Amino acid sequence: MKNSAITAISTAQGEGGIGVIRISGDDAINIADKVFKSVSGKKLSEMKGYTACFGEVLKDGEKIDEAVATVFREPLSYTGENVVELSCHGGIFITREVLRAVIESGARPAEAGEFTKRAFLNGKLDLTEAEAVMDLIGAKSKTAARTAVLAKDGALWRRIEKIKNALITADAHLSAWADYPEEDIEQVTEEGLKKTILEIMFDLDKLISTYDAGQTIKEGIDTVIAGKPNTGKSTLMNLLSGRNRSIVTDIPGTTRDIIEDTVTVGGVILRLSDTAGMRETDDAVEKIGVDIAKNRIKNCGLALCVFDAGRELDDDDKKLIEEVKDAQAIAVINKIDLKSKLDEKYIKENIKNTVKISAKSGEGFDELCAMIEKIAGTEGFNPSEGILANERQRNAVVNARNSLSEALDALNLGMTFDAVSVTLEEAVKNILELTGERVSDVVVDSVFHNFCVGK
Repeated sequence: MKNSAITAISTAQGEGGIGVIRISGDDAINIADKVFKSVSGKKLSEMKGYTACFGEVLKDGEKIDEAVATVFREPLSYTGENVVELSCHGGIFITREVLRAVIESGARPAEAGEFTKRAFLNGKLDLTEAEAVMDLIGAKSKTAARTAVLAKDGALWRRIEKIKNALITADAHLSAWADYPEEDIEQVTEEGLKKTILEIMFDLDKLISTYDAGQTIKEGIDTVIAGKPNTGKSTLMNLLSGRNRSIVTDIPGTTRDIIEDTVTVGGVILRLSDTAGMRETDDAVEKIGVDIAKNRIKNCGLALCVFDAGRELDDDDKKLIEEVKDAQAIAVINKIDLKSKLDEKYIKENIKNTVKISAKSGEGFDELCAMIEKIAGTEGFNPSEGILANERQRNAVVNARNSLSEALDALNLGMTFDAVSVTLEEAVKNILELTGERVSDVVVDSVFHNFCVGK
């Protein structure tokens, strides 16, 4: 079946040094020859794969721009098809004009993620590796980028392949022993089958346990900085941000609205909110800010509760402690350069995680980062082992695990091995859906619909 040529601008839409227009499909090279003329006069169709040449891009016989054309021949290309990339100057107008010329010469505009979708359909990537491409593009931290790179290189695939092979071996042995009793096939015992199923379930449980840490690395944590006025919340916000994001004064109630920023702390992305000082107030505007702060605390993933070491705990402090009793929280005892008047025992009895810092000087910052990593579940995080990157992957593994649980129940109830074999086959099916070896068009479309055009 002939694959129609698709094209898109594969670089960011904006001014830049270079803009890349990618063409992929059986006719990609012939279409590129219609719009590109090399200075040597050599046609792209005469060039080998992984070669490039300099020339001009033409539209209606008129020169649009100078460009470098790079040729990749099937199957040794990103998509597994013939691919040409035209690298022209990176102006918005120029790249769109080159794209129009390519479309008018026979290519159609690519859909979102269609290049990577073709790479998957042509066997260049499995579904987990394809999803890692989008995670790499959207990575917001060094750890997130490294995790995506390892996933694209097959870290999760290798882990899943081991589980899949164990499942298929167990199912095949069971089926062969049941279907060909006259053959010299090692007998399947209930004890041996249970042992195998439990070992695979253990591996699946370990894989499922990577999901939360993976999401934290990828998406970050909604984090609220809360405390009474003048405890150093804004100074802490600025310390975490690495810049003066919040206004810092000695005047209570300076921060009335939510100040937001996204930072990376110890490899963890924090979506920070510096909130209004938590206190009883008659100021109508400040009261709105306090109410917003309380609501943010209820819905946050992490609360950094700031206390002033130089002041005794009062009712406002204790109300804050009460507010965070059901939240994941760190008590940040600030201003440790002052003589302590704080009842630290009371704080530690009510907030499990406590750290002492000076937000002004930065003392204790490393300890705070380490505690955030520990709470986020990323302490000792090793993405090279392979992690679950999204809900689709997690659901496939959970469904496989549930099928194995049913197989175990069937054995415990004394059901026939035929019934056990059915549930093992269902577990294999779920694992194959994870990698894309057996998957519906609906699932494939849902994976690629969030991709950017040009990738």
